[in-house]
Amino acid sequence: MTTATRRADSTATRFGAWLARPLASFHLIVTIATLLTVLGLVMVLSASSVEAYADGGSAYSLFVQQAMFAGIGLVLFYLALRIPLRRLRQWSFPIFALSVLALLMVLLPGIGSEVQGARRWLVLGPISIQPSEVIKVSLVVWGAHLLASRRSERATLKELLVPLVPAGLLVCLLVVLQPNLSTTIALGIVLMALLWFGGLPARLFVTIAASGVVAAVVLALSAGYRSDRMRAFFNPGDDPQGIGYQARQAMYSLADGGIWGRGLGQSRAKWSYLPNSHNDFIFAIIGEELGFLGCMLVLGLFALFVYTGLRIATRSVDPFLKILIATATTWITSQALINIGYVVGLLPVTGLQLPLVSAGGSSLAITLFMFGIIANAARHEPEAVSALNAGQDGRVSRLLRLPKPEVYSPVRAEQARARSVNRRGPGRPPNGRGGAEGGRKGRGRPADLPEPPRRRSGESRGTGSLRATRAWEPSYPMPHARERGRSR
Repeated sequence: MTTATRRADSTATRFGAWLARPLASFHLIVTIATLLTVLGLVMVLSASSVEAYADGGSAYSLFVQQAMFAGIGLVLFYLALRIPLRRLRQWSFPIFALSVLALLMVLLPGIGSEVQGARRWLVLGPISIQPSEVIKVSLVVWGAHLLASRRSERATLKELLVPLVPAGLLVCLLVVLQPNLSTTIALGIVLMALLWFGGLPARLFVTIAASGVVAAVVLALSAGYRSDRMRAFFNPGDDPQGIGYQARQAMYSLADGGIWGRGLGQSRAKWSYLPNSHNDFIFAIIGEELGFLGCMLVLGLFALFVYTGLRIATRSVDPFLKILIATATTWITSQALINIGYVVGLLPVTGLQLPLVSAGGSSLAITLFMFGIIANAARHEPEAVSALNAGQDGRVSRLLRLPKPEVYSPVRAEQARARSVNRRGPGRPPNGRGGAEGGRKGRGRPADLPEPPRRRSGESRGTGSLRATRAWEPSYPMPHARERGRSR
């Protein structure tokens, strides 16, 4: 065995031992969020300096604005770390309702701010807020809370879909009216991820997903600027100085970077050759200045985020956290892949930003808040809870003075659901149907998943079999009998 091989084995062993530590997931999320945010601030300063100087006389104007929202996002990240999970679930629907109200206000003349034909912003003094960014997080949290509650009650298919799907479609409609197709696509991804991880039957999930794709294609071809983007993607050489100019310049910028890049701040495309170089196409500037290695660094950080997010979802015992973290990971990663995909020419230009990297104050602050929720969930992994309650806080937790995480108890969760049912009225039992129902182990299904609801009298066999068909779900451990849908 050579020296290099021994060193590689030793490094892998040490990294594996570090990953086995109770708070490894928490530290990974904090590190990923920090690195992506710092990289984004540096690249926004580099990519926007020329245009900012030409427009307002200061090369730092856009950077200062981005740094201000990064500070706001840092505060939101810290608050998300301190929010108790029960409060997060209690506030989920009121915050979602307020977000929908904000979307409605944006569409009202005199309240919403219109820029380049799009009405997407609410101006509050010196700060402009994009409610369509807020609605992403509120839909993720409220949807996860709703599905986790319905799954624990062994709800019917209709109760899984209503009111989540109608509310999601309403939100998508309000965002389309702005118009904002890119955010509509992101919201569609959020809704599909919620239904997938919430356990929607496979055949119905495929039907809804196909309908969503058809609707996206219709919307993409229904407006002039959106159809122009589609035409430019399928025929890139037809109008190289018109609608295809931006995508073409992005490819030139990436090619100019090579392996090592031209050097930080040395981009030539930012000198008014690449429109929106600091926003939608910042990945092209990263490729030009930092080269192929810089692009691989960004891809590696998002790949590490996928691993960490799914690791947290798998290790969590709270059904709410499982759905929440898996959905948030899917949304953020999909948005990053779509952005990178259209920059490198694999997808039509949609306008979705690169999370934490592209310029955009609302997107940066809200995404940091979502990262804070994910980091909070990482501290609720069973091993992390045991270590923190045993006094093994670590320097980061002691420095931030974070509260001890609550131990998830299925018994307390069941009691809380029973109290909620009693408040709704005595006519509806905890399982959401007309009487108590003992669980049974389904054939061909993992033993740790809740049982699908039994077919009611009068239901057709086709409907019953549809409800019994479950999409693939990670085999999350639910050791308590009531969470498995069985009674002892």
